[in-house]
Amino acid sequence: MKKDLRYDLPIASLSEKTHDFGFDLDKAFFEQFDQTLIPDGKLLADVKLDKNDRRMVLDIHIHGTVQLICDRSLDEFDQPIDVQHQLLVRYGDHTEELDDDVLQITPDTQVLPLAQHLFDYIGLALPMKKLHPRFQNEEDDNPDSEVKLIYSSGTATDDEDDDEDTSDPRWNALRNLN
Repeated sequence: MKKDLRYDLPIASLSEKTHDFGFDLDKAFFEQFDQTLIPDGKLLADVKLDKNDRRMVLDIHIHGTVQLICDRSLDEFDQPIDVQHQLLVRYGDHTEELDDDVLQITPDTQVLPLAQHLFDYIGLALPMKKLHPRFQNEEDDNPDSEVKLIYSSGTATDDEDDDEDTSDPRWNALRNLN
């Protein structure tokens, strides 16, 4: 990942109150990560930082669209994203990530990098199955539609009588052992 300072919060210079920040997440933002999942996007990240002497609470709201590639047709399409997360930052004797949404930093930390967290929140908001909007309303994706069974590895129930006649007669002798 290339380091981009535009997505760092200067927490050392902030007073103990609520602060609002806005970040534009565009193609340059996604290019700094070594990935092919999201080639482009037009998003806005609103960050509300509540700072006090023991911890910081960041309420992050990301909304806009990202460009994805359809799993079925390989066409590009815009996927709307609207996600909210809360990131807790507490002070401690060393820097570490305690949980996905809990960070510990030292009191002398000058800046808080947010780029990786923003990218992760966007990635979590993506659907597992990336389908172009023209495929999302098809009947085969509708759970109420009839499903046609193509293959089953289970035993047959109605056809067992027919199979007994065509099967090897030695198996019939073994079935009578019960």
